[in-house]
Amino acid sequence: MTDNRVHALNARVHRTVLTVDSTECSLGRCFLSRSFIILGSMRFQEIFGKIIFKSAPRRIDSMPNYWLMKTEPSTYSIQDLAKEKKKTTHWDGVRNYQARNFMRDDMKIGDEVLIYHSNADPPAIVGRAKIVKESYPDFTAWDKNDKHFDPKSSPENPRWFMVDIQLVEVFKEPLELPGLKKIKALDGMALLQKGSRLSVQPVKKKELDTIKKLAARK
Repeated sequence: MTDNRVHALNARVHRTVLTVDSTECSLGRCFLSRSFIILGSMRFQEIFGKIIFKSAPRRIDSMPNYWLMKTEPSTYSIQDLAKEKKKTTHWDGVRNYQARNFMRDDMKIGDEVLIYHSNADPPAIVGRAKIVKESYPDFTAWDKNDKHFDPKSSPENPRWFMVDIQLVEVFKEPLELPGLKKIKALDGMALLQKGSRLSVQPVKKKELDTIKKLAARK
């Protein structure tokens, strides 16, 4: 690629992040097989020739994200998590693509997680955990004896992913859903929106801070 074409490329950048195979990259910007380059919206084939697009890029900033993860206490409760070795478990069984993408692409070690008991009376945020291992294939998907078995997933071509979480604290008193809906600072929280059913949801820092303050008052 000539210098003029490189300059033209740089001028057209729209900060779209894609992952490419470094063996096919001719810009000299790819150093590893899963390196990131910044490209604009253009005809990639015309400028770069053959490009192999890999899986969605992971978050590359150092800022933490915050999450809420739902579980039915009759199946697996925060008390069950507290009994695990090192209070740690793998969060398997997620079978929604958007929730999977959050886990696979965005969750990083150290991210804080709110644990929510769904299908409870009443539903409630019951404690906090943290991510201690980033995404890897959910092996329950190819276990025929598991209720989350998916015949289209395999060790060679996994469709579903999970992370490991470790318990941070169990709240002294659950923060029940009806009460949370009355908190002005939580008006925009994904959990409280009509039709919000995702089992894994992003949480804003101000929302997490509000939840922590509410839990500390109990």
